Amino acid sequence: MVRRRHDGRGSDDRPTVRGGARVNIALVLLGGMLGAPVRYLIDRAVTARIDSPLPLGTLTVNIVGSAVLGGLIGASANGWLLTAAGTGFCGALTTFSTFGYETIRLVTDGAYGYALGNVVISVAASVGAVYAAVSLTNWVTP
Repeated sequence: MVRRRHDGRGSDDRPTVRGGARVNIALVLLGGMLGAPVRYLIDRAVTARIDSPLPLGTLTVNIVGSAVLGGLIGASANGWLLTAAGTGFCGALTTFSTFGYETIRLVTDGAYGYALGNVVISVAASVGAVYAAVSLTNWVTP
């Protein structure tokens, strides 16, 4: 079971960063500037190496991003780190819209089994990655 830590972030558990909205926006931009090219490079590398009807590049970035975010949450990352790495980097790295588009593309191509497999594998693996990372960081960190 994933346990939640109570670290005084507030009643809604959203991280706050000293300096307000401008600092938060800058942190999200910084993380996003790193996450977007990493997403592109991982997607291209996976697609170039593995020939599959499944969109494995998108699947890979979504699993990796989910694991990174789970690790940050499990380690109770502070406000600025969670804002930059969680919202910025992981937000730019992962892609729900491309997942949706590629699933619909599989359906319109008549690859119904692959479309269903893409949905099941993507959701299960991404949620599993978050759970595993949170559990691991809860186990490793005091």
